[in-house]
Amino acid sequence: MMKKQFAILLLSILFIATSCSSDDDNVTPEPAATASFKVTIENVFTPKTFKDNGIFDAIPPAASQSFSFNAGKGAFLSLSTMYVKSNDLFLGFSDTGLALYDANGNATTGNVTSQLMLWDVGTEVNEEPGVGANQPMNQSGSNTGDDENGVIHLVNDGFTYPSTETIINISLIHNGGTMCTVTIDNVSDTSTLPSPLAPGVWAIHDDQATLFMDNAMASAGMEKLAEDGDNSMMDGFLTDNSGYFSPYAPGVFAIHNSSTNPIFTNNSSDNGNGLENLAEDGDPSVLGAALSSINGVSESGVFNTSEGAGAPGPLLPDNSYSFTFSAEEGDYLNLALMLIESNDLFYAFDDSGISLFNNGNAISGDMTSQLSLWDAGTEVNEFPGAGNNQPIRGGGGTGADENGNVQMVNDGFSYPSTSEAIKVTIEIQ
Repeated sequence: MMKKQFAILLLSILFIATSCSSDDDNVTPEPAATASFKVTIENVFTPKTFKDNGIFDAIPPAASQSFSFNAGKGAFLSLSTMYVKSNDLFLGFSDTGLALYDANGNATTGNVTSQLMLWDVGTEVNEEPGVGANQPMNQSGSNTGDDENGVIHLVNDGFTYPSTETIINISLIHNGGTMCTVTIDNVSDTSTLPSPLAPGVWAIHDDQATLFMDNAMASAGMEKLAEDGDNSMMDGFLTDNSGYFSPYAPGVFAIHNSSTNPIFTNNSSDNGNGLENLAEDGDPSVLGAALSSINGVSESGVFNTSEGAGAPGPLLPDNSYSFTFSAEEGDYLNLALMLIESNDLFYAFDDSGISLFNNGNAISGDMTSQLSLWDAGTEVNEFPGAGNNQPIRGGGGTGADENGNVQMVNDGFSYPSTSEAIKVTIEIQ
């Protein structure tokens, strides 16, 4: 009897085990979460009129001062300093400035005094040079002369002034790379009318910017500089309107799994798939083609046309690129686009990208904080926004080979924070 009961019990256990096994085999796994995404990349740089600027102090007769700056091909130097033995005259180059390179790309060097001129700002009636009661060294206070209500022009008031070359000497040295040094000598100690040079301003710019315009009314800052030798207002204006900004070149994106680094690997050399073309020349086509055949990449593409534009082109400030794709849980996103005012820098997420899902939920929002500025390590970096081997100045792949590794930029130069330069957002469609 006990044997029979044991046999029944054993059969029952086997039946239950078989039933459980059968049930497990028939369980349908939960489908992976999927979603459609739109990524928008915005250029949030604030455009600047001038590339660099500075001031110099008053220069008495027989004294000198120097200042240095970085400037590349296509750059101009402008400066202004009051001729103190006057009512409202200043010394400066033409309103377009002094070209710092010639048509062949050779740096301007040597004595450039012959290109300096004596200008009348046109805001105060001129008196005899050196003796006028309303000139800075004679007047009881600032801005005491009669208003002229004129325009800026080369001085032509009937008075006799010393020649420019007997007042001032300006020389320019090219220190190598894109570094230049200007020296201003006050040589008026041997002239017919010795005069200090008032505190002045200087600026580096392209051919579209000016400190002043010939035959136009002076700004308030230029009036203060030329009447009272006060450079503070012009300095403030130039500082507010000077600095680095850049367009971006077209870029690439890739949707990939967690074990694939499709665009680059941190602290490793460029993998030869086209990152060098993208980071040095702003050309995404080679890398874009390579991504489509990399194992672990499910979708990829090139983005090259600003929103609302009719044709591909660079991404300028206040404009955006965008692209769309579909992905499932477990997918990652990475992208790359060149910072054009550089030799081989690009923005991207970490080499492994960012996960597009979090606990089964598609991500969305501002992803800029996860973005970094990377150095492709393929070309030696030059001063940002001035290097002659950077694309805007006719470079792009023309600089010295670096033979380095891809890494976050760390070249000793200063760059704006990521949030001041670019914004990347993700939307669920």
